[in-house]
Amino acid sequence: MQGLTAHHFVTESAPLAEGETALVHSAAGGVGRMVTQLLKLRGVRVIGLVSRPEKAPVARAAGADEVLISSGGDFVDRVKGLTGGEGVHAVFDGGGASTFWPSIEVLRRVGTLVYYGPLIGDIPTVRMFDLPKSVKITYAVFADHIHSRELLLRHAADLFGKIRVGRLRVDITERYPLAAAQQAHIDIESRRTTGKLLLDPRQVRRDEHTD
Repeated sequence: MQGLTAHHFVTESAPLAEGETALVHSAAGGVGRMVTQLLKLRGVRVIGLVSRPEKAPVARAAGADEVLISSGGDFVDRVKGLTGGEGVHAVFDGGGASTFWPSIEVLRRVGTLVYYGPLIGDIPTVRMFDLPKSVKITYAVFADHIHSRELLLRHAADLFGKIRVGRLRVDITERYPLAAAQQAHIDIESRRTTGKLLLDPRQVRRDEHTD
């Protein structure tokens, strides 16, 4: 699901060209890491945002050219500095209201905000006349962007083809037994995790072992 979501973002929502620049929120997370890798395969310059310093190496390993530490909307000046004041061609933002307007602010003219939150916070309210620089906003719903079997097969074939030949890497960083699903959600919401977290029905919690 994350791979298909990221693939749609990069090929349909904001199909950037070689040499263009993107800002990727949560670049060390599951979707963010996929988006970063797929953008790099297209020759896009990627500025990755991560919430903690220890996540920066993960984002760089995914291909991010520059990595910024930010847990809110304090990245605007730094992104503008990295782009000579021009801003980025696209922002991939899975945050909430706290990052929505800063993401709009760092877009260059006619840039695209690919908004797929809110993972954190509330859904922002937008008035059309408040949007600057003729920017575009897309909110991708999975049922809409993979709405036919043909699309599913086409996106999946390209995605898994890249994985098979090693051009796209899927990092599984933690496995949980089904009984620990609550803990998995707590860990995700804490923003301390990176990569893919899996619920594995074959595993059992330590306190479930019996003699």
